[in-house]
Amino acid sequence: MDVPSAALAAFSGLGFGLSLIVAIGAQNAFVLRQGVRGQHIFAVVAVCALSDIVLIAAGVGGFGVVVQSVPAAVTVVRYAGAAFLLGYAILAARRAFASATLTAESAGATVALGATVATCLALTWLNPHVYLDTVVLLGAVANTYTSPDRWFLGAGAMLGSVIWFTALGYGARLLGPLFARPLAWRVLDSAIAVMMTLLAVALLLAGPSP
Repeated sequence: MDVPSAALAAFSGLGFGLSLIVAIGAQNAFVLRQGVRGQHIFAVVAVCALSDIVLIAAGVGGFGVVVQSVPAAVTVVRYAGAAFLLGYAILAARRAFASATLTAESAGATVALGATVATCLALTWLNPHVYLDTVVLLGAVANTYTSPDRWFLGAGAMLGSVIWFTALGYGARLLGPLFARPLAWRVLDSAIAVMMTLLAVALLLAGPSP
């Protein structure tokens, strides 16, 4: 095994993986909100990171070819994801405009672990862009490498996901003093509602995946 080439593949995977996930999206917005609230952060970070690890492994293993050959499957996920995003946008908007209950205590009211994990799983697995990025795109790049270097590239991308979600989830707690004010929660939830709606509309308007 050529150690230098393996290390280069791993660093390439780290950079490429971060370039795919460090962006404004439904999943990152949810992780950020949970981090600011200080609720179930470990579970949310674990779900996001483990999901990425599974998807990256599938892409490196060649499953991206299967996804590309069954465009109908991605179409189903696209519509299901759009419906879920619209529903989440409505909930965020209700939180933002429910001025009667918008207090520091209610903004931080505990949501059940099961419901939090279910929401996180839906935001992750009902997003077709996750498959296109991690399974198809990253998988295509990985399979230009010889074995076992492509698995080092995949490992680098997996490490990038772990680093990003850990930093986002736990780093968000530094914003705690800012979100001690109800207005900050109103702004955050309003932004999340708009973001989710735009993402849902973008999914609905997107053409069939290749």
